[in-house]
Amino acid sequence: MQHDLFDAVQDIRQGKTSASQLMELSIAAAQSPLCGNVFSQTFLVEARLEASAAAPDTPLAGLAISVKNLFDTRGSPTTASSMLLQSSAAAASDAPAVARLRTAGAAIIGRTHMSEFAFSGVGTNPHFGTPAALDARHPGNPLLAPSRPARIPGGSSSGAAVSVASGAAWAALGSDTGGSIRIPAALNGLVGFKSTAALVPAGGTIPLSPTLDTACAITRSVRDAVLLHEILADRKVSTSEKNLQQRRLAVPRQVFFKQIEPAVQQAFERSIAQLQAAGASIEWIDLPELLALDAVNAIGGFSPTESYAWHRKYLKDPAQAALYDPRVRSRIERGASMSAADYLDLRAARRQWIKSMQTAIAPYDALLSPTVPMTAPTIASVAPADGVNAELDAQRDAEFFRVNGLLLRNTAVINMLDGCALSLPCHAANELPMGLMVWHAALHDDAVLQISAAIEQILQPALSV
Repeated sequence: MQHDLFDAVQDIRQGKTSASQLMELSIAAAQSPLCGNVFSQTFLVEARLEASAAAPDTPLAGLAISVKNLFDTRGSPTTASSMLLQSSAAAASDAPAVARLRTAGAAIIGRTHMSEFAFSGVGTNPHFGTPAALDARHPGNPLLAPSRPARIPGGSSSGAAVSVASGAAWAALGSDTGGSIRIPAALNGLVGFKSTAALVPAGGTIPLSPTLDTACAITRSVRDAVLLHEILADRKVSTSEKNLQQRRLAVPRQVFFKQIEPAVQQAFERSIAQLQAAGASIEWIDLPELLALDAVNAIGGFSPTESYAWHRKYLKDPAQAALYDPRVRSRIERGASMSAADYLDLRAARRQWIKSMQTAIAPYDALLSPTVPMTAPTIASVAPADGVNAELDAQRDAEFFRVNGLLLRNTAVINMLDGCALSLPCHAANELPMGLMVWHAALHDDAVLQISAAIEQILQPALSV
């Protein structure tokens, strides 16, 4: 299989292959053991028909795309990988983001599983199982060694990432509220682009936090990220005459490196050294505004409060409340305690913090940080409680919340900023997958994509031709 969607589309247009031939490869991957717990529903018959009917001159040319089970997909229920919504009626129409993919020639191969109601950066799901992480860039790395335990895929777009890493899909539609696209991208050797939220319609979805939710995609390369963003946002990404050496880049010292694993620190610093050796101008800077974010969130977060507003009708019924993953329910229920006055204070504090951050980072074309400060832990270490051993269940719960907090910490900064960010791989073949995050404030999407493409050419030259 070609390494990215861009190449596959070109091969179809040049007559070297067909969408139908490539669809058979995607279907074979979707039915393989690598895709265990990835799909909540597959549309294999429909995908074959869509692939054969797609015009080669459409942007996606009939290639397989997966959709997170958070977006309405006509003809099937949207359940957010919960037990609560399993009997929901089928969606009458596609969410706008799904409709734009179909118009662009996508063949929807299936709906992907996720953290229940998108409320976790870990990617575990007690109801339907957890897909194991893969490494799209280095398939022979330790993640696939038979003697190695399965590792978490990251969430909440867990099945989305593994669908792409396995070859079942060329790209995956997902969502990012605190890092749900970038975290699984980092842990599976993929590219995850979180656009400025307002650029892509988020209608036709089950919300987590309407203030922070972003509809976006996981891809195999930065140029694929550009293509998917152009489709989802219905806009062209501008080009720039600036090369990477003409860009001013910065690495903030605060927050992003706290409790970082040595392997991640080393991979990030190695990547920065590679970029500098290629002529990039990169400054390590103090960004004290990052430290003020704790005070903003001390009022209470958007996700618990806004998700509680949606879920309260179910949580008031004990029988329905019992259907929730307890780890998810406990966090949603925290939102019940926030008053309207506190919520308004939170919105005002966020606006003021965004202003101070925009001023501080304005001199730079983009900022660079580790996407997450850790490599993927084992699924067993954070597995949901099974009731067999209370002490072990308590240990796993504690580890889950520790891991979840660390995975979300770096990426959530960008959501609070209402910014844009792209995670791309920065690990070597003998290392677990890790990501480098390129980011800035709102509506800097084009610069972030351009800079990311230039960085990818330096860090992964064989994959960026």
